[in-house]
Amino acid sequence: MTTPQPPKVARVSRVLAAIVGLLVIAVGAYLTYGGVQLLGLGGSLYYLPMGLALVAAGVLLVRGDLRGSLVFAAAFAVTVVWALWEAGWHFWPLAARLGLLAVLGLLVALVSAGLRGRGDTRRTRMLSFGSAAVLLLGLGGALFGAFQPVWTVKSAQAPQAVDNGYDAAKDVADWTNYGRTPDGTQFSPATQITPENVNQLQVAWTVRTGDFAYGGAENQNTPLQIGKTLYACTPTNQVFAIDADSGKQLWKFDPKANAGYSPSWQRCRSLAYYELPAEKAEAERLAHGAAACSRRIYVSTANLKLIALDAASGQPCAGFGERGEVSLAVGMGDIVPGFYNPTAGPVLAGDRLLVGGWVMDNQSVDEPSGAVRAFDTVTGKLEWVWDIGRPGVNTAPGPGEHYTRGTPNTWAAPTYDAELGLVYLPTGNGTPDMYGGHRTPETDRVSSAIVALDARTGAERWVFQTAHHDVWDYDLPSKPVLYDVPGDNGARIPALIQTTKRGEIFMLDRRTGVPIAEVVEKPVSTAGLSGEKLSPTQPYSVGMPQIRQGDLTEAGMWGITPLDQLACRIAFKQLEYKGDFTPPSTNWYIPHPSPFGTMNWGGISIDKVHDYLIVNDMRIMMKARLIPREELASSLAKTGKAGPSVGGIVPMEGTPYGLSRAMVTSQLGVPCTDPPFGMMTAIDLKTRKIAWQRSMGTVKELGPLGIRTGMPIPLGMPTLGGPVATAAGLVFFNGTADYYLRAMDVKTGKEVWKSPLPVGAQSTPLVFISPETGKQFVVVTAGGGRTAPDRGDYIIAYALPGQAK
Repeated sequence: MTTPQPPKVARVSRVLAAIVGLLVIAVGAYLTYGGVQLLGLGGSLYYLPMGLALVAAGVLLVRGDLRGSLVFAAAFAVTVVWALWEAGWHFWPLAARLGLLAVLGLLVALVSAGLRGRGDTRRTRMLSFGSAAVLLLGLGGALFGAFQPVWTVKSAQAPQAVDNGYDAAKDVADWTNYGRTPDGTQFSPATQITPENVNQLQVAWTVRTGDFAYGGAENQNTPLQIGKTLYACTPTNQVFAIDADSGKQLWKFDPKANAGYSPSWQRCRSLAYYELPAEKAEAERLAHGAAACSRRIYVSTANLKLIALDAASGQPCAGFGERGEVSLAVGMGDIVPGFYNPTAGPVLAGDRLLVGGWVMDNQSVDEPSGAVRAFDTVTGKLEWVWDIGRPGVNTAPGPGEHYTRGTPNTWAAPTYDAELGLVYLPTGNGTPDMYGGHRTPETDRVSSAIVALDARTGAERWVFQTAHHDVWDYDLPSKPVLYDVPGDNGARIPALIQTTKRGEIFMLDRRTGVPIAEVVEKPVSTAGLSGEKLSPTQPYSVGMPQIRQGDLTEAGMWGITPLDQLACRIAFKQLEYKGDFTPPSTNWYIPHPSPFGTMNWGGISIDKVHDYLIVNDMRIMMKARLIPREELASSLAKTGKAGPSVGGIVPMEGTPYGLSRAMVTSQLGVPCTDPPFGMMTAIDLKTRKIAWQRSMGTVKELGPLGIRTGMPIPLGMPTLGGPVATAAGLVFFNGTADYYLRAMDVKTGKEVWKSPLPVGAQSTPLVFISPETGKQFVVVTAGGGRTAPDRGDYIIAYALPGQAK
């Protein structure tokens, strides 16, 4: 039975239906236009007919014809089937395909109740409101799902402690190295803070250093903890000594690293600490009196100095170099300010200080040398140098000479094995990063490799390469980690574990460099530019899990809505992509995984109680293009760049090309690949399989078009910095794009506590027990994250309330 509507109600219904119809037409027109483009690129057939169907539905709705609702319903039903076929039951890929259409469907259902049709009006209203209720329920469920973390692997069962000989009570107390101990495991034996009481943590003290990281500067420092004193450094290499219990500043040293020098890549990841043996300390006391410095803190600076400070007073050590300083510019040749910076800090290897350096990416074939130098901890004398352009020579170059230019550098921290007497260098590649036609065989041999050297002499012992003839910027970003892993027969094997930007984790016998976890050479494309020498195969660590997105596909492109997802699909089809190691090209191509890395400088933490490896990552897609030299000047002029930098268009002087790189995002500024964009993973070293893996971080501080959403949606954002596992079963982490320090249960990955930070952080937390009070502290350096705008100068300590002693 048809019940006529009052004229006024009918007019309002027609107007509302017309408005909704126009929205549907607009969406349909965009899908039609983009669908034609995508089909022309060989892409999905879905969008064009779907766009036409929506346009038809919208036209009917504008005319007040109920058949428009039916056409829309049919189109939506087809979309549901297509979405499940293409994306499976994965939440965020489905949300991109169905979310906007579900909202439009809700509006269509609501206005349909007032439209004319040939059937029973009452029945039409029931169907309309019923459909609206179903859609509203579905959207409510989706809203709830959006606030749940993404788990790609959930822990099947809680692991038990393993009998590997580890005893937390016998572990060393202090945090003396970048990764706490020389082995770099970033594991704390502290057990006072547990999964049960971590929610009681409170801020114990806060220090403001006054050194803010703007521009290319970043605060990535993890302080050292020596007894009851913390030693922190800031982006401009200022050193602070802080009382561990109160946060009181004991002394400050400012090397004036920026005086007359303006580098673009300021950071101070770590310091080094050394305590002189009794006989050396006495000799220094006799020679230099009160300035002898029996306990020393070492800092390397952006203006190329290695400085030794008295750990007690902060005064330079008179017997070290010239009045406490050694010039790192000696033997390096011409250095454009900012082209070389020892950002990782010095690393102690016995009584040697190792210094490598970051070299600005993609500027020239004639950039500073990647030579690694070892200095005497007492005198500052150069003991040896690893300079691949002078094989067999480990001394400084003669007058008028310099270390070999443009060689692979070591910008991440090396690691030291005292028992074997070896140091392990994680190397980069010969400059520039993205073209290698000019590289020598010796440069190619040690690029993107782990190089083991004799700690006393610098003599090479073995080399293991993680990427051959690297022209994708896959330099090794993190320190090698030394840990005795379980073997097949129950015995422990002395391993070296190296993470990579590629998402491969290599596990080697650190005595020989021979893989413990299987490595195979897989064929890759060699269809590169003339003059290149691409390798026909590349190494894959198939014996360990990959921590990365898989191969990219059009179906794997994402967006907040079908509209920007379509734009991302078109962008993907317009780029050259031949899988991993896609050869560099003068057309836009995809280097995947991204040169930003999946894993980066934060490295890994080893949970020694359960034999778990903990690692965070980021998952973003980039594009790159080599610019022929004859086009470069005009391309650079359009950018307005005032000086050298690693971003945008870079010159790669001395090669036939310049380079441009960028993230691949939609018009909304949202990454074009499926979330999560950052994850945390636990790998069981007994089985070498993933125990749990979850999204890390929320979009609270970010959003479309750069607008802060304020919504803690945990879809996983790119992470920097590193995790720290503890003997009590926690993992602390602060390197997310939102502003939080988090604690997770190491057994399951479940977040058990978080605390807001004033700004973001990209450091690795410091976890220790104070010898003065017996309290356990968790310390965070928060200077601002890379992807969020806010900057700060904070060092914040957390502890449980009350006194431990």
